[in-house]
Amino acid sequence: MGVVAEMADRVIVMREGRMVERGPVTEIFGAPKNAYTRELLAAVPRIGGGAGRVETRKRPIVRNAIPVAEVNGLEVKFGIKTGFFSKVTANVHAVAGVSFQIMPGETLSLVGESGCGKSTTAKAIAGLAPYSGDIVIGGKNMAGRTGAETKALRRDVQMIFQDPFASLDPRMRVGDLVAEPMVIHAIASGRERRERVASLFSRVGLSPDQMDRYPHEFSGGQRQRICIARALALRPKLIIADESVSALDVSVQARVLGLLRELQAEFGIAYLFISHDMAVVENVSDRVAVMYLGQIVETGTRDQIFGDPRHPYTQRLIAAVPQPDPTRRRPAFERSVSEIPSPVRKAGDPPRRHRLVDVGGGHLVAAESQ
Repeated sequence: MGVVAEMADRVIVMREGRMVERGPVTEIFGAPKNAYTRELLAAVPRIGGGAGRVETRKRPIVRNAIPVAEVNGLEVKFGIKTGFFSKVTANVHAVAGVSFQIMPGETLSLVGESGCGKSTTAKAIAGLAPYSGDIVIGGKNMAGRTGAETKALRRDVQMIFQDPFASLDPRMRVGDLVAEPMVIHAIASGRERRERVASLFSRVGLSPDQMDRYPHEFSGGQRQRICIARALALRPKLIIADESVSALDVSVQARVLGLLRELQAEFGIAYLFISHDMAVVENVSDRVAVMYLGQIVETGTRDQIFGDPRHPYTQRLIAAVPQPDPTRRRPAFERSVSEIPSPVRKAGDPPRRHRLVDVGGGHLVAAESQ
């Protein structure tokens, strides 16, 4: 809706195949007449909507506890092979020395442009990508574990992917998809397992009667709720939400984000929330880490990052957020005249790691921006 406000002259609002309202962009955003249009605009996250927000948590963040997840010096690189003998002559440094902690009940958001390494970091933590460095889950390092120990640790980390349809097997009933993690980890069986699945469906706002349907019989928002139910099946300590609401309509997005907040309050789950939508990030986060070219260049609380961004890249990210206000006209962006940086480097020539400096209250910024 922010892009629509900045680009459009006239707007047509559709619902269920019908046009419910149309008019000049200033009238649609300034004085919507249709109830659905008003609901749609009310659901749009706005920069500034989360700043200074007072949290109402049933379960506060436990600051002195063992971190749910601790990442130290995480590196992920992919070799580029050339020549007759397929020798690695260069590497794509997707993640180049990332470190952070996530406490119980906390939401840490990882933000940055496409290709900066956010999703690769998530996949490494979930055990879906090879890495070097340390990933510690609940005080236990993932490295050097036996297969059974690794499997047990991975119960505590579950993932919600961006595309709910692609992450659900179209040949399986959704009840079986939600039960699958329990089958893999040999949790419950028979009637007890089905009762657990029915309870999960009810908790995410779906009917247990829908358990025998297939993924194509659900809307995008409902499919994402099924994915959330599947992620909850093992009662994890950390859920990685990788662009989990970016493919959803804004009104559906608001309901899914509300559900995630409810589940966090109820179960004390920690979230690693990955997104490029800074307005959504501001409204859901406790802390934010900004990634650029595989490294974290700034990290701090939500209010520190959005109220006092220090790194030039963070400032550009926030300034680039389209605002759902057609009367607001921002100045043209300054065009870059330098070469676009690349994560590809010659073999044996790793990128220089940024040193983060505390500028006050745990607000860390890459040293070269100071």
